[in-house]
Amino acid sequence: MTLLGIDIGGTGIKGAPVDVETGTLLAERFRIPTPQPSLPNSVADVVGQIAAHFDYRGPTGITFPAIVKKGVIFSAANVDESWIGTHASDLFSTHVGGPVEVVNDADAAGIAEMRFGAGRDRDGVVILLTLGTGIGSAIFLNGQLLPNTEFGHLKIRGKDAEKRASEKVREDKDMTWRAWSKHFNEYLCEMEALFSPDLFIIGGGASKKAAKFLPHLKTKTEVLIVPAQMQNEAGIIGAAYLAKHLAAPPAG
Repeated sequence: MTLLGIDIGGTGIKGAPVDVETGTLLAERFRIPTPQPSLPNSVADVVGQIAAHFDYRGPTGITFPAIVKKGVIFSAANVDESWIGTHASDLFSTHVGGPVEVVNDADAAGIAEMRFGAGRDRDGVVILLTLGTGIGSAIFLNGQLLPNTEFGHLKIRGKDAEKRASEKVREDKDMTWRAWSKHFNEYLCEMEALFSPDLFIIGGGASKKAAKFLPHLKTKTEVLIVPAQMQNEAGIIGAAYLAKHLAAPPAG
């Protein structure tokens, strides 16, 4: 089954058709910069452009960097505040020509990693952290997701963790990987103390350069830390996978 997955980020919106049985992209990703300001109608127009690029109309999975419940946006840390209260599923469906499943971006990435990547067949507590404009989080117990955790906003030294340890912070402050890794490692240790995970998966844009910082990370109880296997495609894949139910034939 082929479904379109679209990943909305703070700086870019990208999408591709996905084989949701294997978790593979069936075409090269198409990316358009996120409109600034990122108003609902402007973002929805870009979503429509991505669907049109692939000549696609039908069920679609779309990630969004916020708390999402039943298609409605409940927070706006890295997008315009006008999103709060917006029924994103309805808005996007008019632009892609089919029903839409909207999901928190880190949750979608986590689903992709648990089904097809670094977390596949892993039981226990698994935490995926995505590093990009902010820090996204997805937590699983025996493969089951606890949605909308948003632990990028955990306070570290009086600041949201993502204001100290995101990929954007490293770039904006021109930090070396070693210097930045100290900030991120402090955050990891706090997450470890709170949740006692069996595995950390590090995703997002920074996962492509994991060799530059993973050797500098060390948790107190030697929790395994691995890079995401789906890298920057995880959101697209997870969103498409979660839209499978929209394409299922009606019962009976």
